[in-house]
Amino acid sequence: MRELRTWVFWRAVAAEFLGMLLFLFVGLSAIIGKTEGAIKGETLAQELKVSLAFALAIATLVQSLGHVSGAHLNPAVTLGLLVSCQISILRCVFYILAQMLGAVTASAIVKGYRHKGSLGVNQLNNVTAGQGFIIEFLATLQLVLCVIAVTDKRQASHVKGFAPLAIGLSVGLGHFAAISFTGCGINPARSFGPAVILGQMENHWIYWLGPMCGGMAASVIYDFLLYPRTPNLRTRSSIFLHGPQEENRAAEVSEEDNGSPGPSQWPKQ
Repeated sequence: MRELRTWVFWRAVAAEFLGMLLFLFVGLSAIIGKTEGAIKGETLAQELKVSLAFALAIATLVQSLGHVSGAHLNPAVTLGLLVSCQISILRCVFYILAQMLGAVTASAIVKGYRHKGSLGVNQLNNVTAGQGFIIEFLATLQLVLCVIAVTDKRQASHVKGFAPLAIGLSVGLGHFAAISFTGCGINPARSFGPAVILGQMENHWIYWLGPMCGGMAASVIYDFLLYPRTPNLRTRSSIFLHGPQEENRAAEVSEEDNGSPGPSQWPKQ
C-alpha cells in the first residue's frame, strides 16, 4: 500500500491513461480515415496503414513515457510483467483501469467527430472463435516476449536505447499477422474502448482471454525457460505486495528531490 502514498505512483497511472488515450486516438483515426471513394482493392493498403499507425504510435509513446510508467499501454503487457514479478498487484490493477479508461475516452473522442462506421471494433473474419483465440494468443505472446526481453536489466548493454523501436516493430508484426483475421486486438484495452462506445460485444471475450493468456505465457516462457530469474518466494511476495525495491527507492528519492524519475521497466543505460 505504500505505493499509493507517492506522487510517483499516481504520475505513472496518469501516464498510462494519457498514453493509452493517444495511442488509441492515433490508431482509430487511421482505421476510420479511409476516404469515402475507397475501393475494395485498397484493403491491403488500408491494413498496412493501420499496422504502421499502431506500430509508430507505440514506439513514440514508449520512448516518451517509458521513464515515467514503463509505458505498458496494454493490459496483457501489465499482466505479463506482474507474472514476471516486476510490478506489484496494486500497480497492475491501477494500470489496467487507467488503460481501459484511456481507451474508452479515446474512442469517445473519435466517435465525436466520426459518427458513422465501425470505430475499429475488432471482429472475426473467416475464422472461428477458437481460431481467433489462438491468433490473438500467439500474436500477443510474441509482443510481450519482446517487451520482457528488451526491458530485461540483465542485458542492458545489448539494448542501448533500442527498446522502443523493437516494441514498435513487434506491434507492427502482430498486426501484419492478425489484422486480416481478427482485426488484431493484442491489447484488451484497445478492443474494449470501441466495443463499449458502440455497444458491440460479440466475441469480445476472445480479445481479453487470448491476449491475457498470451501475456502470461510469454512471461513464464522467458523467466522460467529462456532466461530464468531466481528470486525466492519471499522476494516474489514482497514484489507482488510492494513492488521492486529499486522502484520504491526511486520513489523516495523523487519525493525528496521533487524530481521526475518515475518507476520504469527500462534497463539502466
